[in-house]
Amino acid sequence: MASKPSIPKGTRDFSPTEVAKRHYIIQIIKNNFEKFGFQPIETPSFENSETLMGKYGEEGDRLIFKILNSGDYLAKANVAHLENKDSTKLTASISEKALRYDLTVPFARYVVQHQNEIEFPFKRYQIQPVWRADRPQKGRFREFFQCDADVVGSKSLWQEVELVQLYDTVFSALGLEGVTIKINNRKILSGIADVIGASDKLIDFTVALDKLDKIGEDGVKKEMMEKGISAAAILKVQPLFHFTGTISEKISQLSVLLAESEEGMKGLEELRFICDNVMKLGLSNSTLDLDVTLARGLNYYTGAIFEVAPPQAVAMGSIGGGGRYDDLTGIFGLKNMSGVGISFGLDRIYLVIEELNLFPETVTATSKALFINYGDAEAFYGLQAIQKLRAAGIKVELYPDNAKVAKQFQHADKRGIPFAVIAGEQEIASDTFVLKNLISGEQRTVDFEGLKQDLLRS
Repeated sequence: MASKPSIPKGTRDFSPTEVAKRHYIIQIIKNNFEKFGFQPIETPSFENSETLMGKYGEEGDRLIFKILNSGDYLAKANVAHLENKDSTKLTASISEKALRYDLTVPFARYVVQHQNEIEFPFKRYQIQPVWRADRPQKGRFREFFQCDADVVGSKSLWQEVELVQLYDTVFSALGLEGVTIKINNRKILSGIADVIGASDKLIDFTVALDKLDKIGEDGVKKEMMEKGISAAAILKVQPLFHFTGTISEKISQLSVLLAESEEGMKGLEELRFICDNVMKLGLSNSTLDLDVTLARGLNYYTGAIFEVAPPQAVAMGSIGGGGRYDDLTGIFGLKNMSGVGISFGLDRIYLVIEELNLFPETVTATSKALFINYGDAEAFYGLQAIQKLRAAGIKVELYPDNAKVAKQFQHADKRGIPFAVIAGEQEIASDTFVLKNLISGEQRTVDFEGLKQDLLRS
């Protein structure tokens, strides 16, 4: 007996309804990307391992899906590493490619490779799947879509201002109210690490601080201590664990803490510029908040950092994030190419909208009418009308088989098709159709024009 088929953990099949809802979100994001002047590109699903490895920190490297070399992948394996079962070193000799972890590093590679064809500043958007060997849980998958918008070739902070507006515009179009766009700056984090005497532990400090909302104050302190950050240093950052007030008030508090750090004060000024201008321009449905614990684990952010929290009514992780990277393309040999970008988490946004019941009914609308099949002559008569209705933009279809009428009506009901079109010998003779409302049970005889108008109005 054949075993029951399955799919890998962290992946999903999508039903027609789910695909329709996902396309609805993607289309809104795509339309607004283009409205803000971003242009689409696409990159391969897998890259050379050297393109990806070492770009996301130690944690990120562990989550990259490696692809075994084609053919006898052990033929070129390092025998010593194989015998010692040293998987880390062995991987380099048996895997030369990997599935992309995100869209940003492949984008940096794209910019370097095509720099002579690109007009800078270059505003690109990309909507494609990525893969991470993460532990699956609610809202976290091993295969998921990212929807990215980036600008490279400009250091202007007006780009950050516009990206905040882009977030707000998209979430407003999706009907999501109460979204919080959190902002911080890596220069501020560097400044804090500097003033507490933990500059050499910057990455450990920021990674631990970023987990405050997940493991709490005690958990963060414990992790910092385990990473070698002194108790005295942790005491100095104690105020950050209970940082409250308006953005202006938080900036004032940070000004005192960072007074002795040139880099920290520079980051604070950048953050002040972005926040002041966003607040003056105004947001529709979102709230901007300064979250000084926001660090994001990716090593390449150098300036502003963004993370988007869903409405408080939904228990869900971030639904977007991004930031400024001053020299990401430098890892591929193109120096001084500053960029900034944001990402929308399609899968989590889907779950939030679903939980809040915000999908319009029209998103999953199926065919408006099912033509009942009474035989070849009737089917041909129906298809002549169907051809013209489709040309008018109306979704209609013919039941393919000359089955029992009850079965055809049952099919329409299960599909959620609201109308049935009946055309037998009598209707063919009079060049008419019977349009039946499958919800109310009402029906009437109409000519083709009447049929078209009724379906257009419904």
